[in-house]
Amino acid sequence: MPYVSRSTDSSIDGLFEQPQEGRAEEFLADDDPAVIAFNNKPLPVAAVSARQFKLQLLAAGLLDSVDAWVAQQSRDVQIAYEYSGTFVRNSPMMETGFSAMGFTPQQIDGFFVAAAQL
Repeated sequence: MPYVSRSTDSSIDGLFEQPQEGRAEEFLADDDPAVIAFNNKPLPVAAVSARQFKLQLLAAGLLDSVDAWVAQQSRDVQIAYEYSGTFVRNSPMMETGFSAMGFTPQQIDGFFVAAAQL
């Protein structure tokens, strides 16, 4: 039976075998639906290849919009988009671009998880 810590939105953000100092926790059974859902949640993806990233843009119907947005950015952003071999989830360019497209952090995570499967 794990000790569970929750984030501010009440979702589980960690499971522990022992109480963790400085964390508000509760004790839940291993077969509790919230524990099962947390254990089955896909791991965050920190980076994907350029091929995966751009194919996921295509699959999501965003490739043309992103290409147009990049064309309006500074030259260094344009070069990074065109020549990067890897796209890193938490880089400033990613955060700026996804914010411009109206993505939430959860949607960005979902995008990278989907891209990693390509």
